Amino acid sequence: MILDKTKTRYDHMFYRRCGNSGLLLPEISLGLWHNFGGVDDFRSSEQMIIKAFDLGITHFDLANNYGPPPGSAEETFGKIIFGELNSHRDELIISTKAGYYMWAGPYGDWGSRKYLLASLDQSLKRMNLDYVDIFYSHRYDPNTPLEETALALDTAVKQGKALYVGISNYPPEETQKMCDLFKEFHTPFIIHQPRYSMFDRHIEDGLLDVLEKNGKGCIVYSPLAQGMLTNKYINGIPTDSRAAKAHGFLKTDQITEVKIKKIKKLNELAIQREQTLAQMAIAWILRDKTITSVLVGTSTINQLNDNVDSLRNTDFTSEELSQIEIILQL
Repeated sequence: MILDKTKTRYDHMFYRRCGNSGLLLPEISLGLWHNFGGVDDFRSSEQMIIKAFDLGITHFDLANNYGPPPGSAEETFGKIIFGELNSHRDELIISTKAGYYMWAGPYGDWGSRKYLLASLDQSLKRMNLDYVDIFYSHRYDPNTPLEETALALDTAVKQGKALYVGISNYPPEETQKMCDLFKEFHTPFIIHQPRYSMFDRHIEDGLLDVLEKNGKGCIVYSPLAQGMLTNKYINGIPTDSRAAKAHGFLKTDQITEVKIKKIKKLNELAIQREQTLAQMAIAWILRDKTITSVLVGTSTINQLNDNVDSLRNTDFTSEELSQIEIILQL
């Protein structure tokens, strides 16, 4: 796929301010958690990334362990950024993370200064970059002082290897403590990345309040609950689905009869709204203005187009919202 040279990509995408920072993020961002690793077709990965940018998606989200194998998603992206997107680096927001297991021994996991800064250096080499726009602590480490993790992220900024920092998968209390530390260190901490969907609403129990109070952005992952909030599983588990893949995170036992019943009813409501279920699920998340962006993961360009088309209708009537609540409580 050849990059569109008409420069109309920004005409139809919507951008939201990331908390009270100066940074704007597209309402739809592309996550490279799945479908961009060494086990995947490079040409397909390249086509999806170029198409995403042509649709106005300027933010690409990675982590050191994305693949499989771990690190290969960053390598794939590094090849692409050196190709068609080489002259567009300053139009892109590129993020990566460290916090989950990456290499053997005591220094390749969790949230120590040793691991975070070493991992960032490795990520930059894999992606052929001098810096990332956002560097995250991927998860809260109960055995490392928060000050150590926060200072490591602050060092990444001071070294010129990251412009902003973020945290991911932190509980509300620890998130507030990190907000206080970064304020003390004058670190450009702007964003939290939690899991959120109609089927997983844990961030409504305090985390969103913490982020809003502190003026931080929120970019959510797994908005479609690993593909369950699509019409893919209404009639069983397709062979090309995430649940059917040996290396996928969605397992067949998660797709219960109760879940399928909810999916079918949600799909009926989506049809009434003239949307696909995936589009309605994304729009439902964006109804909350505390949310900066929704991270989508796609395996085809058609899926990518479908997800972006969700932005055509992000308004819900009070009756529709009530219907959704009733369905989710079945």
